[in-house]
Amino acid sequence: MPSPCLTKVYKHTMGYTNKKGLPLSRFGIGCWAFGGGEYWGGQDQKDADAVVSMAIERGINVFDTARMYNDGASEVSLGKALKGKRDKAFVISKVSPAKAYRKTLKAECEISLKNLGTDHLDLYMMHWPINPLGIKHFTNDPEIIARPPTTEEAFAALSELKKEGKIRRIGVSNYGVTQLKEAAAFCSEIAADELSYNIISRAIEVDVLPHCASQGIAVITSMALQQGVLTGKYKSAEDIPPHQAHSRHFAQERGKGTSRHYEAGAEAEVFRTVELLRELSRELGVTMAQVSIAWVLANPGVACALIGCRNEKQLADNFRAMELKLPAEIVKKINDTSKEVLDKLGPSPDYYENSKESRIY
Repeated sequence: MPSPCLTKVYKHTMGYTNKKGLPLSRFGIGCWAFGGGEYWGGQDQKDADAVVSMAIERGINVFDTARMYNDGASEVSLGKALKGKRDKAFVISKVSPAKAYRKTLKAECEISLKNLGTDHLDLYMMHWPINPLGIKHFTNDPEIIARPPTTEEAFAALSELKKEGKIRRIGVSNYGVTQLKEAAAFCSEIAADELSYNIISRAIEVDVLPHCASQGIAVITSMALQQGVLTGKYKSAEDIPPHQAHSRHFAQERGKGTSRHYEAGAEAEVFRTVELLRELSRELGVTMAQVSIAWVLANPGVACALIGCRNEKQLADNFRAMELKLPAEIVKKINDTSKEVLDKLGPSPDYYENSKESRIY
């Protein structure tokens, strides 16, 4: 029997347009795994093709990639999958803050365009804010670290690319309120901010969501399932692979050399929330992943939620989440329990660095 909370909502698949004119589907496809790579493992191009085709058929237009995803292989794979369908897609890519010098940034954009087999990007983002800690995540070149690009030259280059028609809109990723204000001083056309957001990663609710709402900046969210934690596949922190246990949700030692936050984590609080989701999903007759995605989509401050899909089955499961209307009392239970995680980890949206040395502020 289908859950009584399921209702067809395909008419809402499209239709979001913020003040700066972004036509976004309600959820989009996160393409990090496309092309295959060390982090996510192999990805069959036929599956990528099928995911893109099915998504477009069902009204999804947002496809998110980046130059650093699998060293460009994600862009190449997405470009292949979009062949003959490019006019139906809203393509997002990103540039490293270590490559944000004027000439380098423009050259990086040209590489992305070539990889994707397109003459323009619908939205081009600074992948992380331009600050020393953010840049060190992308390069160990001492000259770049000592003399990093400036925010002014980076956004001047982005503005030039927009005037040239190579990008349609300018965006940022992982920018906090202070950084958004700094960027806005040089560019008044910032259309979107992409950040992590899910039931156990709620920090952007504190300052970023309200600020973006006030400025007409679309918030695009990623990591709706916290890399599998919110699907129920892990019963405890001990079950999570070290390379996926390096966020502040987990104790420093859990990452086994991959963690760099030096904090105690919030493992008890995280798995109390996971167990609640397990119970609620059984009550509703749906999966934990569907409840988790539906929770993100229920937030009116979220313009588009990016969800990684490796094959058609995963995409079909995620479409079911769009049909799921969570009752108010269930949303409250989730919010009340997961607030323990928010309180423990604090308001920093950077879940990978120490909360007192965040790349996002």
